[in-house]
Amino acid sequence: MAKAKRGSILRDFLKDEAAGGIVLIVAAVLAMIAANSPLAADYFHLLHIETGPVLAPKLGPMTVHLWVNDALMAGFFFLVGLEIKRELVDGELSRPADRTLPVIAAAAGMIAPAIVYLAVVAGDPALVRGWAIPAATDIAFAVGVMALLGSRVPAPLKLFLTTVAIVDDMGAVAIIAVAYSHGLDLVSLAGAAVVLGVMIAMNRGGVVRLLPYIVLSGLLWWLVLRSGVHATIAGVLAAMTIPIRTSPGAPDNAESPLHRLEHALSPWIAFMVVPLFGFANAGVSLGGQGLHVLAEPLVIAVAAGLFVGKQTGMLGAVALAVKLGWAERPGRASWTQVYGVLLLAGIGFTMSLFIGGLAFVDPVLIDRVKVGVLIGSILSGLAGFVVLRWVARPTREA
Repeated sequence: MAKAKRGSILRDFLKDEAAGGIVLIVAAVLAMIAANSPLAADYFHLLHIETGPVLAPKLGPMTVHLWVNDALMAGFFFLVGLEIKRELVDGELSRPADRTLPVIAAAAGMIAPAIVYLAVVAGDPALVRGWAIPAATDIAFAVGVMALLGSRVPAPLKLFLTTVAIVDDMGAVAIIAVAYSHGLDLVSLAGAAVVLGVMIAMNRGGVVRLLPYIVLSGLLWWLVLRSGVHATIAGVLAAMTIPIRTSPGAPDNAESPLHRLEHALSPWIAFMVVPLFGFANAGVSLGGQGLHVLAEPLVIAVAAGLFVGKQTGMLGAVALAVKLGWAERPGRASWTQVYGVLLLAGIGFTMSLFIGGLAFVDPVLIDRVKVGVLIGSILSGLAGFVVLRWVARPTREA
């Protein structure tokens, strides 16, 4: 009996991300409106309402903002983990040859923005901690812009940027775990290790029912939250234990637990979790700041890292890799199209805001980060759209 197949999970992912990116844009705009309207006091009060209970002594009572950033975003990172595992085991990163260009591009796209950021802040000890803010790409926004361009972006380039973003997410997860974890509670960390070990043993023992994994994932999240390692890391670790059944030559496998879970979670993450995060984190009050805020080193560093660092680092790395024969340009895309897509990689909204909240506790600095992220992301998105819409010639799909 032939195995039942669903539609391509990558195709579904791109559709969800495209539509979700548009919803995210709306959520960010609403947050800015709320933060700069008569509703501003209510908006900021809502985010800091204490809802309890105290899940981690260091955090105190849970607030709406903590639930969004530490709990719901753990779900986002769980989905990221599922995508990473699928791509490594059964997708576009399963063959070493397919990993070369995305890995090179993603690495350059994280290193160059960090260098630009550090060059701008010039060693200011109060700002250096934010070096990773412009290093991440927001795939929802980027795919949302590509969706508006339709066939002007060849399918291989859409796939390339999505793959780069997944590799980029791996780097961002590592950065969060290493650079933004502090004051570790070793007892909770040991407990988390035990739970993770049980989940790995379940996977190796052939357990394919999802419910035990989901229950233990919740326990793992709570222990990691208490440990001092950022709780979202639990999402990625838990995802890596979910069983997967490979489907060589087929786009998806309906009997694979990982594929089923990814299908089920993707719409919720794209249309609820990420827009809620955007609404809770994009609001910055511009009242009383004036245009002088645009000259603040932190604003310039973040915006330049996203807009200048991303495109120069990635384009240079991709061009060098192609010239040296390490990889080929994706599909039949022209260099102008490649450049346009790499411009879109400078949209760093979700992950950049997330890392900014980890890097700084001063509300003034966090607001500066938000302004820089918005400027850098808007410039990158507009520039990428212009290049792909009016400069690059469309290529016919094979």
